[in-house]
Amino acid sequence: MKIDRLVSIIMILLDHERVGAQELAEQFEVSPRTIYRDIDAINLAGIPVRSTPGVNGGFEIMPQFKLDRKVFSTADLSAILMGLSSLSGMMRGDELANALAKVRSFMPAGQAKDIEQKANQIQIDPTPWINARDLQLYLDAIHTALDGCNLIWFKYLDRSGNQTERIVEPYQLVLKSDDWYLQAYCYIREDYRMFKLTRISQLIVLDETFLPREYPAPHLDYSGAAATLQTTTTLRIHKSILERVLDYVASEDITLDGADHYIVRYPLIENDYYYGILLSFGDKCECVEPPHVRAEMKRIAEAIAALYKD
Repeated sequence: MKIDRLVSIIMILLDHERVGAQELAEQFEVSPRTIYRDIDAINLAGIPVRSTPGVNGGFEIMPQFKLDRKVFSTADLSAILMGLSSLSGMMRGDELANALAKVRSFMPAGQAKDIEQKANQIQIDPTPWINARDLQLYLDAIHTALDGCNLIWFKYLDRSGNQTERIVEPYQLVLKSDDWYLQAYCYIREDYRMFKLTRISQLIVLDETFLPREYPAPHLDYSGAAATLQTTTTLRIHKSILERVLDYVASEDITLDGADHYIVRYPLIENDYYYGILLSFGDKCECVEPPHVRAEMKRIAEAIAALYKD
């Protein structure tokens, strides 16, 4: 049984009111008995196909299962295809293929090329450029747990380096910036938590299931709180790292300083993580002010140098 033939039969039935078994058999160069087996498989997949005997009989998808093509405009279909294509790295292949096939069934033949071109105008790839830890196995496992309401066990390493074992009820996968998170109810903490997937290890989907509960939407916007914690610093950077600095500041916060340098107004949150970002610029970045931030940068740099002193 060929999957592409089944999908093609579904598309034909969506596109026509009724199609005879002999007509389908001739089109796909198979016997009518094979077509009947294909129709049985389509029914088992959950798409209700009705058979009508007689001279004008044939197969048809039950009307309540169909949607009027006029419901979707060209812009609507382009937007849907664009969104589904952007999920190629997040959804299992069969789910994505089925969704794309259903959406394409609504595309008018004369506008299909234009719709596809518009859908390809934006491409989203959430995977890093290099040295990425492959999280696909964990993403697939969590998908399985979400579908079946299965509990998940894993080891978790927090930002302080402490490792704990967790059993959770999974509720949502979240892609924030470049990182995947799992929102879940943690039995250890007796509360909802967001777990960063790169800090998870040895994840196991348990046979034990749970009754889903109402869960809160994750709080993903910390811009207001971050603004109250920020210290505006003045940096002098070499032009070679300008592109990297633009990931953190707006262009209006940067002014030219001579031929090879820039002065940057940089919003710093004074903790190890954000000091680490400044240090990652190496000797191409100097903190000019305020004095206490400059002194802390000097202290950290001296501590690093001491590690390499023989």
